[in-house]
Amino acid sequence: MLKKPLITAIVLGSTALSGASQAADITISCGAVGAELELCEEGVAAWEEKTGHEVDIVSTPNSSTERLSLYQQILSANSGDIDVMQIDVVWPGLLANHLLDLSETLGADATQGHFPAIIENNTVDGRLVAMPWFTDAGVLYYRKDLLEEYGHQPPQTWEELTEIAAEIQAAEREAGNAKMWGFVFQGRAYEGLTTNALEWVASHGGGTIVDDDGSLTINNERAAAALDLAASWIDDISPVGVLNYTEEEARGIFQSGNAVFMRNWPYAWSLAQSEDSDVRDKVGVVKLPHGPDGESAATLGGWNLAVSKYSEDPELAADLVAFLTGEAEQKRRAIEGSYNPTLEALYEDEEVLTAVPFFGTLYDTFANAVARPSAVTGDSYGRVSNAFFDTTHSVLSGDMSASDALVQLEGQMRRLERRWK
Repeated sequence: MLKKPLITAIVLGSTALSGASQAADITISCGAVGAELELCEEGVAAWEEKTGHEVDIVSTPNSSTERLSLYQQILSANSGDIDVMQIDVVWPGLLANHLLDLSETLGADATQGHFPAIIENNTVDGRLVAMPWFTDAGVLYYRKDLLEEYGHQPPQTWEELTEIAAEIQAAEREAGNAKMWGFVFQGRAYEGLTTNALEWVASHGGGTIVDDDGSLTINNERAAAALDLAASWIDDISPVGVLNYTEEEARGIFQSGNAVFMRNWPYAWSLAQSEDSDVRDKVGVVKLPHGPDGESAATLGGWNLAVSKYSEDPELAADLVAFLTGEAEQKRRAIEGSYNPTLEALYEDEEVLTAVPFFGTLYDTFANAVARPSAVTGDSYGRVSNAFFDTTHSVLSGDMSASDALVQLEGQMRRLERRWK
């Protein structure tokens, strides 16, 4: 069955998407690179063995912003080229009209045991448009050996992180590691920067860009202070290159032993602990720091699996989704890849907690993560996020002060505000 014309067309115009075999019964997009893709391949292989069906795994861009753009191209063409799509926690409202109602296909009990907040997030106008696959929240990784050597505890505030990072960076460089940096994070102008910057702003008491009532909150002194502090890190405790880092670039620096602190998602734990990691058994994980007038804030992340309503075999695609989001697969992914389950019971599972201890100690961080304003802004969220991360990037790049940048951002947001109010 030949069903890949749009994918082929996109491949010709971009290297972001790999070609697919013609013999597969269904296709799935479920990871871009590395451990994420490998875990998906293993899960898909188990389902293939169980059912006898064949699945084509379609590679997509690592950048979530680019991946969303690709999905929108395919879905706007009413194409069933990708049957099952891995979608970000902020996309259900954007893509809902193109997605299958899984409650009709899988039954009302399909969501039993999953975090209710994520099920609510994935339900649009009464339709369950995606099943939770793994949840996420930003965490702080640190070199516990270096902090111990230099007499420090993990930082409670961003100012403490800045001071400790500068001290250890200087000392380590003097000792011969010229590549050492104090702090790496996701600074590229994409959705990942929105998650980082929201943590800085919210933890300074500066709000969440747009509040639950739909009112703009971003242009305030605490938000400006948070962004100015982050800008001070560039070419000081953070390399200039961080302005183009996604999750994997940051992890590469940290895992090679060349950073004291890293902001990333929980998935990086299993990789940092792998046999070929330069920092194996040298890493600790704690909640993110906070500003002088705030509390620690971790942006809610996570990914879901959805079925395109243009799929030629929606029931088969939905069965694959049910398998991949089921307890056995979520437990395997938690143990092997430190991906946070969306099933509450697995946070009390001894095997899971042995593999990833901080799932227990940081449970409150994951349960109370700060949501991006995707629900209240609806289909305008993409524009809101783009404006926010572009503005943040300009501040980090030194193009303007945070106070001036936030005035401009508020003006942009005012023009968008009428779309959701």
